[in-house]
Amino acid sequence: MEITGPMLDRFEEILTPEALAFVAELHRKFDARRLELLDARQARQAELSAGGTLDFLAETKEVREGEWQVAPPAPGLEDRRVEITGPVDRKMTINALNSGAKVWLADFEDANSPLWENCVSGQLNLRAALDREIDFETGGKSYTLKPDAELATIVVRPRGWHLNEKHALVDGQEVSASLFDFGLYLFHCASRQLAKGKGPYFYLPKMESHLEARLWNDVFVHAQRALGLDNGTIRATVLIETYPAAFEMEEILYELRDHSAGLNAGRWDYLFSVIKKFRTRGREFLLPERNAVTMTAPFMRAYTELLVRSCHKRGAHAIGGMAAFIPSRRDPEVNAVALDKVRADKTRESGDGFDGSWVAHPDLVPICREVFGSVLGERPNQLDRLREDVEVSAADLLAVSATPGDITENGLRNNVDVALRYLAAWMGGLGAVAIHNLMEDAATAEISRSQIWQWIHNGITLADTGAPVTRELVEQIIAEELAKIAAEPGYDERLYGQAEALFKEVALNDDFAEFLTLPAYARMP
Repeated sequence: MEITGPMLDRFEEILTPEALAFVAELHRKFDARRLELLDARQARQAELSAGGTLDFLAETKEVREGEWQVAPPAPGLEDRRVEITGPVDRKMTINALNSGAKVWLADFEDANSPLWENCVSGQLNLRAALDREIDFETGGKSYTLKPDAELATIVVRPRGWHLNEKHALVDGQEVSASLFDFGLYLFHCASRQLAKGKGPYFYLPKMESHLEARLWNDVFVHAQRALGLDNGTIRATVLIETYPAAFEMEEILYELRDHSAGLNAGRWDYLFSVIKKFRTRGREFLLPERNAVTMTAPFMRAYTELLVRSCHKRGAHAIGGMAAFIPSRRDPEVNAVALDKVRADKTRESGDGFDGSWVAHPDLVPICREVFGSVLGERPNQLDRLREDVEVSAADLLAVSATPGDITENGLRNNVDVALRYLAAWMGGLGAVAIHNLMEDAATAEISRSQIWQWIHNGITLADTGAPVTRELVEQIIAEELAKIAAEPGYDERLYGQAEALFKEVALNDDFAEFLTLPAYARMP
């Protein structure tokens, strides 16, 4: 195995010969299957673009109708009423663990800009946190960890199957970023987690089928055996954030059943996937501007209700979506309105049977904890709410055209503005970015650019101005929004130049980029 990235301070503690040999072994054993499954994604996309559709699988009907359960909740994952998400930098590591949340999603994926330094230093930070050797000082403030009993349970999200780590080569090939992130964390931290009475736990992103979950399960079985861990030590929660995965929820749970910790409703990426999968199908799958698409839209209700039903039927946790609001210390009116929306969202989720939900900021932990606490009381979860009243058909999941809302100039401008700001930050090494009082990650940029692509290719006219959405209009708005941003403090001409070029490539080209992070990562050093 060859490392082409720089060996920065203490990187040799993570990139040890033994750890790299473990990652290389995973790559050699499983990468061919990974590539086959990525080819299968392309074949399915071709079928959909040619007029096909999504449906529950006939070949897995026995799984859906069978009597089986996933493994019972693992230590530290029994109560998940509030989970906080964020990247694995030092400050976030301490703040997330101290936040009062039950779980921290330690993110190497959408909230992490995959600079080589970020990916390896994140591994150092997680190991240091488990060893209680991490601290942070800034602006005269010092951050240290609370006692272990008060810390959130760490659940690591590696990068998705579609991504490579270009700074690590196995036999001359770039290693799977999924296996790189997973392998290094498991190798260094599994024993540390077990010593604290918990275990190595993961969130698995961007999967599109139960066969991709089967591959992860086989990776877990092999890795546990190689490291002398009991089968089932690893637990994984799967994000249902692609359109195809919504039709295979029970099958995904089944494939991971010895290692399953449940499913999560990944909202923004799910909307991105809806557009991506049916982008050639005209207005039947046309969404209004992203801020108008709420969780009460019929197809989104069907998705979340089915998720709770599928999980609780099998004894698995159902985890709700993100509250991305960042409280403002200067604007109490903005806070009041936004916090009411957060409370209403978490009240709906807890009432629907979810066992917990996500927040992006420590200040939202008390609200989420209070709302779920009012439903749960002293119970750790509501797995006993089987939601047998829920019946969701394929047509319900596909009812995108019933989504209310308009497409306005303000919505178009917001997509352009937020995407440019996010991409400039991402290229500069930040993956979780505060924009207009919201914590945004890569999913935000994906939905923003894919909506614009969809509107251009469907001859959309703006509801408020009557102007058609064309490349020329979008280019004009890009120039206008960049001029506004350039007048703000801290403007970086180089990063915004890169962001503009990348945004035009993924939003305005005729060919639709599968993930914007692929051309973005290619531009990174």
